[in-house]
Parts: sequence; C-alpha cells; structure tokens
Amino acid sequence: MDHHEGQRVSRRRLLAGVSSVSLTGLLAACSGSTAVTTSTGASVTPDAITTKDLTDLFQDSGSCTLTASTTQGPYYFDADKIRADVREDRQGKRLRVALKLQDSETCKPLPNSVVEIWHCDAAGLYSGAESLSSGGPGGAPPGGGPPPSGGRSPGGGGDQGDLTPTDDQRYLRGAQVTNAAGIVEFTTIWPGWYRGRTTHVHVLVHVGNQRVLTTQLMFDEKLNSAVYAEQPYAAHTGRDTLNDNDSIFKDTMLMTVKADGDGYLGAHVLVADSDRDGS
Repeated sequence: MDHHEGQRVSRRRLLAGVSSVSLTGLLAACSGSTAVTTSTGASVTPDAITTKDLTDLFQDSGSCTLTASTTQGPYYFDADKIRADVREDRQGKRLRVALKLQDSETCKPLPNSVVEIWHCDAAGLYSGAESLSSGGPGGAPPGGGPPPSGGRSPGGGGDQGDLTPTDDQRYLRGAQVTNAAGIVEFTTIWPGWYRGRTTHVHVLVHVGNQRVLTTQLMFDEKLNSAVYAEQPYAAHTGRDTLNDNDSIFKDTMLMTVKADGDGYLGAHVLVADSDRDGS
C-alpha cells in the first residue's frame, strides 16, 4: 500500500474538504452532530474514517480505566490543521499513530470526538515555537533543557496555558475526528527528543466543546534507540532522559508498536471521562 497516497485519499474523504474549517467550527459541529459550512460554501458533516480495521492492535480495549492525565506543556495551541498527515517537510522515520477513544463509564467508543496530537521534530523543535524550543528568549536552552528563570519548561511542570505561536510553522500538529469505532489515525514521524524529557507525543481530546483528556504517549526504549541511530536523529546527540528517569512517564502510556513497511505503526486506547463527572 502507498501510505502517502492513502493518507491523501483519507483526508479528502474525511471531511469532504473540511480543511478550510477551523477547529472551533469542527468542535461545534461534532457537539451538535450538525453540518459545517466550509469557506467554499460546501456543507459537510464530520465523519472520520481510517485506512483499515485496526482493532487487533488495541490492547485493553475493554478497559474502563481512565487514561492518566498530564500537563499539556508549554507548546500547545490551536493550529487549525484538521488532517491525517501532519509531516509537512519534516524528515524522519514514518510513524502511523492509531488511537481508539472510549468512555470511562460505559467502555463504549466515543465517536464524533476530536483528537489532536503534537510533538517535536527530529531535532527537538516544536512548530509555532521554534525559537522557544531551541533556546530563544524565554525558552529552553539549546537541547531543550530546563529554562532560565521565568522561562518555559518543555513539556513538564505546570501548564502555562495555550501558546501564542511565535512563527508560522505548523508541522507535526493536527486534529482528526473519531469514527463510529472511536478511532482516529495520523501519519507523522517518530518524535525527536529534548533534554529533560523522554520521547513523547502530546494528545488532547475534545468531546463536544470540552477538553476532556490531556495526556502523553511514549515508546519502548529499544525502539527509540534503533530510530535514533539513523539520520536525521543521529545528528542530535546528548540525550539525557529515558523513560525510567522521566518525570511524567508511566507504563500505561507506552504505545503498542509494530513494524510497518519502511516505518512503524503505533496504537493505543484512550479512556476519557466524557461527561467530566469525575468517574
């Protein structure tokens, strides 16, 4: 299968041109199960699809245990990128990310919910925050270590609220709508790393207009080591934080990963408190 072409077809089918719709508009449509009017005047209804049945990859799909919540970190903002392929021009090991969203009380899938992901590139940089994440004013020093006094901590610590982007880049960020089985799928690259944090992908889930889950997903260190031995990752040296000494890592955050042609496929079940009643 040609994964690149498959993702282009998937995006066209996903929302029939909804890439011109803002995330805010998409959330409103999902909340009311109503159509969205795009900038071209077309009326579309959110209807997520995936490239194939991924059910066998989801471990603990019958679990009602809430997924661990984490800080959203300093580099989240609404990128208005509703798409399956988030790579843009970023080079790295291809990674397909399949996520299944379930309700914590019923264990049933949560369709028509919006899932966002974002992560750094092979050099440890975040789009929309390249200066901050590379040691610019107010950001982390080169390599992404602890920030100077008053600066931003990369991914750890308390939330600082949504970021005001400092550049026009939007790579490795995107949102999708869960299908009837509660599944979304993205094509991205294996995340890079920065000092003070293990390798991770940020995830934010919206049900209706509410943010109901903010979490992070991690990878087995044997796979991290294998990927980081290749370019462009190998050019970024000095990694100081692995899963076992990361401040946020939990075993339950590890993705199920398998080889997928010239890259990898990672899958994970997300369990959210969709009505925000604490259970």
